[in-house]
Amino acid sequence: MSKKIICFGEMLWDVFPKEKLPGGAPMNVALHLKHLGCEVSMISSIGNDKLGNKLRNFVEGKGLITDHVQQHKAYPTGTVLVDDTDKENINYDIVKPSAWDYIEWNERISRDVQLSDALLFGSLAARNEVSKETLFKLLEKDVLKILDINLRPPHYSPELLEQLLEKADILKINEEELTILADYLDLPSKMPAALEKLTETFELETICVTLGAKGAVLFSLEEMVTHPGYPVQVLDTVGAGDAFLAGFVLKYLEKESAENILDFACALGALVASLSGGTPSYSLEQIAEIRENHEI
Repeated sequence: MSKKIICFGEMLWDVFPKEKLPGGAPMNVALHLKHLGCEVSMISSIGNDKLGNKLRNFVEGKGLITDHVQQHKAYPTGTVLVDDTDKENINYDIVKPSAWDYIEWNERISRDVQLSDALLFGSLAARNEVSKETLFKLLEKDVLKILDINLRPPHYSPELLEQLLEKADILKINEEELTILADYLDLPSKMPAALEKLTETFELETICVTLGAKGAVLFSLEEMVTHPGYPVQVLDTVGAGDAFLAGFVLKYLEKESAENILDFACALGALVASLSGGTPSYSLEQIAEIRENHEI
């Protein structure tokens, strides 16, 4: 029986100088989870405009359930203005306000969250009080809560991060974000000690730290598992972290061992990094090939 997962937050367009591409971390994760065979719904909001209609058509074309994608009359579909002239330091302007800042609570989304296997959310969707209030109402539900912390300055505060961590069961964070969080929360400088304090302070089940090309770490009070990552010819890193998280969530819900969870997630992240686009098509066989053919 497929797992039912709900992703809450931004769905938008990344606007590059020469093209627009569908984006938003929660939406990317949702699309990867759908591709992996899960039943996935997206809770978001788009504008009553061409970009909104095009975005809805895009995700529906990939099989995503959009019953909870609201359409806002007053605010436009979200956009991120991407300046990639300096490939080493790409600048992102996450336009505000956008429709996804105004996700309204209703009984239907509340009921569906309660009936799901997991609720996935990030910090960006809580930058505005309307979506934040809706999110925190949903976080009261008795469901597995997965925080993809996804820090995008200046759209968060230390107080918000603490509030989100208090609600989360699982935290997914990258190396740079862990450094920021350690500074805010006065965590130890060494990773294992920092993760232990984080876990104890916020009563987290598991923390997953992604390390880019260096792999990832899975931490709980029972064990700490590391993976060096899979070496691939990188074509496009966009969406690789979102694919990793989707792979992690799937195997976690299937109650796989920590080693298998991390291995599958790293393989999927590497595969997507070797392909073009944030949500490319791929097969389970391709993931298996990476796991089988690379020495780690």
